[in-house]
Amino acid sequence: MPTAAQDRLPPAPYAYEQLRDPAKEARAKALMEELRCLVCQGQSIADSDAPLAGDMRHEVRSKIAAGESPDEIKTWLVARYGNWVSYDPPFDAATAFLWLGPLLFLALGGWLAFGRFRRSEGDGEEAA
Repeated sequence: MPTAAQDRLPPAPYAYEQLRDPAKEARAKALMEELRCLVCQGQSIADSDAPLAGDMRHEVRSKIAAGESPDEIKTWLVARYGNWVSYDPPFDAATAFLWLGPLLFLALGGWLAFGRFRRSEGDGEEAA
């Protein structure tokens, strides 16, 4: 039953409530834009309405209010949820394909296109 799967707990205090200090809220908002919602995956936690994203916004705002730096918070969230939570994952063995994959596909496409054009030029010379 879908209604049984819904979250019955009230949202965390800072899930939808901004910090009173505009500078701290700006730091929190900037960090929330860099973090991926683990439920929605296509949205940042700043844009998502998922309960988990609300909990993550609460954690970010609470830690910013407590004086932690955005880098410390991001490190904590990555340790807790993995590199997937970050829109900018570090380059390591697990994420190498994410970083190098587009370059490999671009090189493969260039190689295939170059081979196709060479073959077309060779066909045109034989017919003449």
